[in-house]
Amino acid sequence: MSESNLARLELAADKLEIQEVIYNLARSVDRCDADLMRSCFHPGATDDHGQFVGTAEDFVTWVMPVLETMEQTQHCICNILIKLEGDKATTESYFLAFHTLDIEGSSSHMIAAGRYLDTLEKRDGVWKITHREAVFDWNQLEPSTDTWGQPPAVDQLLRGVRNSSDASYKNV
Repeated sequence: MSESNLARLELAADKLEIQEVIYNLARSVDRCDADLMRSCFHPGATDDHGQFVGTAEDFVTWVMPVLETMEQTQHCICNILIKLEGDKATTESYFLAFHTLDIEGSSSHMIAAGRYLDTLEKRDGVWKITHREAVFDWNQLEPSTDTWGQPPAVDQLLRGVRNSSDASYKNV
């Protein structure tokens, strides 16, 4: 295999590994998995979500209780653009984040759309985030019309769980 083909394969592998970190961070939010969230950041990493600015470790401590107040969340990540420069990378990832919230005793759905701007480094062969900044583009809040949580669907459908007992942990 030529040197240029090897370089292209390494570039593709790096991009896939970076995407996996970004996807795992979204999964950690939706499953309320603090350990998985921590594993996406290098020691000393920082996070800026507007409402929170500080270390990634402190972000995990701050965001987990916030997430646990929500009935469900689902973060869909797309349009991941990656700029690589050796063992450093910057990314822009679009997100659609769906949240089921209790607002004054009524179930509501909030959709947030925006982008994550990440800086990553490859240390000891492992890509992780060193800084994340969330950019919020728009949101929408509507009363819930969910019927899956009610009979007969509630007894017939496998529902997501916001912890490591979720069915997905058997697969990935």
